[in-house]
Amino acid sequence: MGSQRILTNYVRRITNGLMNFGVSAVVVSPGSRSTPLAYAFASTDNLEVHMQVDERSAAFFALGLAKASQKPVVLLCTSGTAASNYHPAITEAYYARVPLVVITADRPPELREVGAPQAIDQVRMYGKHVKMSVDFPLAEDNPEMDDYIDRQMGRMLSVATTTPKGPVHLNVPFREPLLIDFNQEVPTSTYLNHLTSTSSLDDQTNEVLVELLSNKQEGIIIAGEMPIGINKNDFWAFAKRLNWPVLCDPLSNLRASVPKSVSALCIDCYDALLKNDTFSERVAPQVVIRFGAQPVSKSLSLFLKKNRPAVYLTVDESAEFRDSLGVVTHHIQSSIESVLQLEVTQEHSSYTDMWTTANAKASIVIQEYSAINQDEGSYAKALFDYLPDGSDLISGSSMPIRDVDTFFQKTERDITVFANRGTNGIDGVVSTAFGIQVSRKRDAWLLIGDLSFLHDVNGLIISRFQETNLTIVIMNNDGGGIFSYLPQASDSQYFEKLFGTPTGLTFDHIAKMYDAQYSAVETVEGFKEEISKVKEKPVRIIEVFTDRQVNIQAHRKLWDAITKRVNQHAE
Repeated sequence: MGSQRILTNYVRRITNGLMNFGVSAVVVSPGSRSTPLAYAFASTDNLEVHMQVDERSAAFFALGLAKASQKPVVLLCTSGTAASNYHPAITEAYYARVPLVVITADRPPELREVGAPQAIDQVRMYGKHVKMSVDFPLAEDNPEMDDYIDRQMGRMLSVATTTPKGPVHLNVPFREPLLIDFNQEVPTSTYLNHLTSTSSLDDQTNEVLVELLSNKQEGIIIAGEMPIGINKNDFWAFAKRLNWPVLCDPLSNLRASVPKSVSALCIDCYDALLKNDTFSERVAPQVVIRFGAQPVSKSLSLFLKKNRPAVYLTVDESAEFRDSLGVVTHHIQSSIESVLQLEVTQEHSSYTDMWTTANAKASIVIQEYSAINQDEGSYAKALFDYLPDGSDLISGSSMPIRDVDTFFQKTERDITVFANRGTNGIDGVVSTAFGIQVSRKRDAWLLIGDLSFLHDVNGLIISRFQETNLTIVIMNNDGGGIFSYLPQASDSQYFEKLFGTPTGLTFDHIAKMYDAQYSAVETVEGFKEEISKVKEKPVRIIEVFTDRQVNIQAHRKLWDAITKRVNQHAE
């Protein structure tokens, strides 16, 4: 068998292994050494190939695709520092439990560590930030090696898609020549059948949980970020049986499509409420059950850490349960769906009434506040109230996600909220947003700060290679807004230089370079008018100019107003 035939068989076999496990999307960054696999992917039916020349952005784009689809997505790059640029997104994928299959092309062994160009040590280069890493052999005419490739691909995809899901790394060396035969017959691969099952709770676990949750009126349900597709009807039926307040993080996506019958149980203002010491003392819980990751809210974290509930249950399919506060007393390694089937009922609770009454008051204050202020919170509220039914909201980290937490209030509309909260970084957000939009094919809106947008301007390149439909709302307060709320801001001598980091940049020229629809606004009224206009181009950028100091003062005024309203007539 000639060298080209051997190479073609090799890359086709790798491709078969990916598709056998349901891979349908690949993100490729051009490079010479990855040519054989790039050509194999591009010439394979039913495999969608996305191009992004910037590897760092490509990885975050793939992250968005996988996060939205809940399916493994492949990344492919050439050798050298191209592979290094994947690392930030791989880290996010690992901690956010997103399945990525990272394939780095490599030089053959004789060109490693001898001064050859584009040759770095790529073996296990992502360390503990991938669930599995394999350095593949060179292509050869060997039936046993064919079988090895088939089974290793099965193992890698099984690991990537088994809870906790996450990235895996395949390092593939190639010798020149790198061209494949497009007309060669596709080899028959040995398909490794991988069967999994999600069982219901066993009798013992069921009994323990019923005992822990029964006859406990002072209990709360915390809903953190959960996988897309959780059955909301089952969730709310469970909450209704318990009759406990549900503290809904925006990334739980329980604030949207809320049935009227349980709307009162959906507590969406808990972050502001728990800044109120008087209220916090009154609602210290006996029992907590948390689904998903720990929510964004710092107030909630401080509340839980201070009170340390006697029973704190977390539901997590992984043995590596998340407990950054050190307060969990019971870890339930199970699917969320299994726990939602528990038959536990509670009587009417004055404790729940305290939560629902306070939440209703806080909601009114937020409505009143947003109608008269001109800060970032008011802009965010205007955006969230406008979002069309059946659209997606992607939030940046730092201030945007906190404004989502405060101002995205429960609604009957179908709106799904996404954010990169595995490591809470501000990088790669634009690319992730494009990946989510391309995967879900719904109208998508990205709320992002100016520094975060600058971090990922190259993410806009994806719009030059395929159809997109994204509106980007940039809150330009000329710097790092989140730091103004932290103790660092008390130092007037060095704060602006080290943390405020004003750049004085605006983004009209960036929009022009990418042929994006652009507008700039400086009032909430002008913003409302702009977002209601017809979107004329695949990418629209709305730049909102705000003032960091005004934002701080307005937010603190809001929290004080909520505290005052809730404490009035409190028993």
